[in-house]
Amino acid sequence: MDNTRIPALIKLSDTDQTVAAQEEDIRGRTVIAADGEELGRVDDLLVDDTERKVRFLLVEHGGFLGIGQKKTFVPVDAVTRIAEDQVFIDRSQQQVSDAPAYDPDLVVEQEYTEGVYSHYGYMPFWGVGYTYPPYPLGRGMQ
Repeated sequence: MDNTRIPALIKLSDTDQTVAAQEEDIRGRTVIAADGEELGRVDDLLVDDTERKVRFLLVEHGGFLGIGQKKTFVPVDAVTRIAEDQVFIDRSQQQVSDAPAYDPDLVVEQEYTEGVYSHYGYMPFWGVGYTYPPYPLGRGMQ
């Protein structure tokens, strides 16, 4: 691992930023895995402090009535389609369940973020040759 500083990731709800177009705000929508399973809902979006682009969905899943719920990062790269009430991703329910759990204290750690990308099989957004995904989330924040 090199010592390059990666941009800090900040929950959108903790900033004064907004999604460029309100209909593109996917927070609260149900996440559907590649295997058709309902994973949970998009709790928040994590944006980087440099380019102000969405880098991860913070997905709340599991549990019953809020008990035993887990929050997991899903890279924005996994999103294949966005519908009115749903967000579809190209990873299975099992892969999301097995992902490193969201830890607000580790979000700033490059090793943790690299581990999340590695788990899903994606290149980190700060890597050479990375291209931002071409769908509505790509319009960025205001």
